[in-house]
Amino acid sequence: MRRKMLFKLEPPKVLVFGFGTIILLGSLLLSLPSATTDGKGLSWLDALFTATSATCVTGLVVVDTGDTFTQFGEMVILSMIQIGGLGFMSFATLLAFILGKRISLKERLIIQESLNNATVEGVVRLVKRILIFTAVIEIAGAILLSLRFAQDMAAGKAIYFGFFHAISNFNNAGFDLMGEFHGLTAYADDPVINITLISLISLGGIGFIVMNELFEYKSTKRISLHSKMVLSVSSVLVLGGALLIFILEYNNPNTLKPLTMAGKILGSFYQSVTPRTAGSNTLNIGDLTQTTLFLIIFLMFIGASPGSTGGGIKTTTFAILMGAVKAQIRGREDVTFFGRRMDYSIIYKSLTVTLMALFLIIFVTMVLTITEPGKDFLMLFFETVSAFATVGLSMGLTPELSPLGKILITFTMFAGRIGPMTLAFAVAKKRKEDHYRYPAGKVMIG
Repeated sequence: MRRKMLFKLEPPKVLVFGFGTIILLGSLLLSLPSATTDGKGLSWLDALFTATSATCVTGLVVVDTGDTFTQFGEMVILSMIQIGGLGFMSFATLLAFILGKRISLKERLIIQESLNNATVEGVVRLVKRILIFTAVIEIAGAILLSLRFAQDMAAGKAIYFGFFHAISNFNNAGFDLMGEFHGLTAYADDPVINITLISLISLGGIGFIVMNELFEYKSTKRISLHSKMVLSVSSVLVLGGALLIFILEYNNPNTLKPLTMAGKILGSFYQSVTPRTAGSNTLNIGDLTQTTLFLIIFLMFIGASPGSTGGGIKTTTFAILMGAVKAQIRGREDVTFFGRRMDYSIIYKSLTVTLMALFLIIFVTMVLTITEPGKDFLMLFFETVSAFATVGLSMGLTPELSPLGKILITFTMFAGRIGPMTLAFAVAKKRKEDHYRYPAGKVMIG
């Protein structure tokens, strides 16, 4: 009965309800005495914050994961990361496969919405591929990480750490077990850790649609316009970001300067990739120069690609907006990429997503300046963008947030994971079709 009532809702409402339910269940489990090493459990607000951060694959933490939680608590967090990264509808579909149940049209529409897929056609087949890709990539990453961690710790702990960090980083969550809020700074110049995690983050961030097309390329010899845009924009952002970070941090004694040349290159690339909504870090974020921090804010705001485990406004949205600016400057009416014209509805949607994201970030940052008096503005701005883009990077503000600040950041993470437009559709009244058009009007611009 509940299942029938749930799927009578529109897809955006189902997604909001589904993610909300997972967060509330996770909050309850993390508040249990068995979830924390002190045997007291988290307070309800810290449990809600942590559950939201895990389910929304963000990685912002009010308490250190490795120091605070028992293995039970860590597994609860890891489960929420996995469900949140792939989307609860992917797991609902997996359960239906196991039980041999048919996927209805309504459920296919919800899967389409959750994966941000263009059409409902082939979504069930795509979910099957997603589950296979995820299992193969996470296991491969876990094996590589486990072998490296085994050089520093007992074999059992190394395997556990390997799987935890592989799942966390493939899902762009950023949670780690290193303790004392140090992140992965101890491995800043380690090639195995850096290359493995960069690969996991990148694969999780390009989107399952692109991943599926690359997998099928040998037989189809075809790459869609969407995949071309994702791969080209992602490459430019990662390479450009790494180069700028290398230049800006080269002589910073607290970040790149003490490292070898190989370490400097690895550190630059890792810090360029992680703002794509991964959130793990090999350099201390608070020690970066202000210029680098602002660059990371820009990269976080753009985020990953549609249909991925990451957040942000997405690479394709950024590309379309830049294409519209370029077309306007050149006096052209059409926005084109790779010989294809963008429909105006896509341009309007890109503009709407970007403006809604900016309005949310501005509002939350303004309120945080009131609730967190005495805190540096850049720190507040950085935290807000990181929460919205579900990145998880922090300059150290998260554990010091006031109760109201935690609530604000919790809502921002939820809105960022669901998507501002999806959230708006979920809470808005049912849309009605317009049966008329107003006369055209003209205003001066610029």
